[in-house]
Amino acid sequence: MMSHDNDNNTMDCMTMHMAFFWSKDVVMLFNRWPKGELGMYILALAIVFFLAVMVEFLSAVKPESNPIVGGLKHALLYGLRMALLYLLMLCVMSYNVGVFVIVVAGHFVGCFIVKYRVISKAVSKSRTDLV
Repeated sequence: MMSHDNDNNTMDCMTMHMAFFWSKDVVMLFNRWPKGELGMYILALAIVFFLAVMVEFLSAVKPESNPIVGGLKHALLYGLRMALLYLLMLCVMSYNVGVFVIVVAGHFVGCFIVKYRVISKAVSKSRTDLV
């Protein structure tokens, strides 16, 4: 049987949450990051927000007319998008409410910006077609 004596323990013991919690004391992606400091927690949330927005932008890239170049570009962007989505999933699996809210907000803002650009281009094109 293993001893859990703190004097002999050389490894850091961390509690993994299995329910949502709200605290700046969270580990995301890397051990000891964001280190339980408020400034680092806010920086981590900003990075996660940016990643979620970027995922939405990557989903809106249109393929090129050249099938080989367009297919290669699409496959590379798809791979990057999937990697970012898996990183975001791992962040959400920290079960931190702040991380979850920021990821959802990032996807919301990114989707809004992408769709707003598409709709505004379509409206401006239809206005120029009428003239």
